[in-house]
Amino acid sequence: MTQQLIDHHSLWVERLARFGYVSKGVVYSIVGLLAAQAAFGIGGRTTDTQGALETIVHQPFGKFLLTLVAIGLIGYVIWRFVQAIKDPENKGNDAKGLAQRIGYAINGFIYAGLALSAVQIVMGTSNGKNSDSTEDWTARLLSQPFGQWLIVTVGVLIIALGFSEFYQAFSGKFRKQLNLTELSNTEAKWPIGISRFGLAARGVVFCIIGCFLIEAARQSNASAAGGLDEALQTLAQQPNGGWLLGIVALGLVAYGIYTIVQAWYRRLVNV
Repeated sequence: MTQQLIDHHSLWVERLARFGYVSKGVVYSIVGLLAAQAAFGIGGRTTDTQGALETIVHQPFGKFLLTLVAIGLIGYVIWRFVQAIKDPENKGNDAKGLAQRIGYAINGFIYAGLALSAVQIVMGTSNGKNSDSTEDWTARLLSQPFGQWLIVTVGVLIIALGFSEFYQAFSGKFRKQLNLTELSNTEAKWPIGISRFGLAARGVVFCIIGCFLIEAARQSNASAAGGLDEALQTLAQQPNGGWLLGIVALGLVAYGIYTIVQAWYRRLVNV
């Protein structure tokens, strides 16, 4: 009986995790689609994940759809905390393993905020502003002792995370997490290629956000910081900005697809 309960618990954690990956993928895909439309002059706008939630709720049956996304995001948060605490992927307790597990926990807290925003929008209690915006928490950190150094450290870590995405994209190391054995080599090329493109695009965005933070620390000015929306706007303002924005926007759509691919094919062991 005890083993049956454990197996039942593990099954539900796995289902929530996979549903969570789908919800995350939907959010990123919407951000990318809106930015791509703006880049190619057919409507749309640059926005962030919060804006993607607002977009969902304004669709037909929007509250129902956003409720599903919120449930999925909660599932994703639970999975991240399971990864951090129970270590089902056997990252270990050495420095590298603990750093990865801490990263899972931080990611969990970030998406917990996004899930809370989704719930507030569904319930009609959202004020339309993101109280946990990059600028807001940058201002809070700057007000602390050694605040500028803290912001520089966060900025460098985010840039490092961007390069980690590049490494994942170009090395193909992410494939170890996916069980694609049921696909032929030809069939597997599509999800792998799309995943590479998506990871690289997300790496670009992370690097821009990290540079924003370093500049905010240098100026001691929180308004110089920026998140996903500002990163996309910056791309649009460069020479040939429409093309740059369009490529990265399509890459974010690809990242959303990659996340949905994870929902289907990711190895979730020893949950």
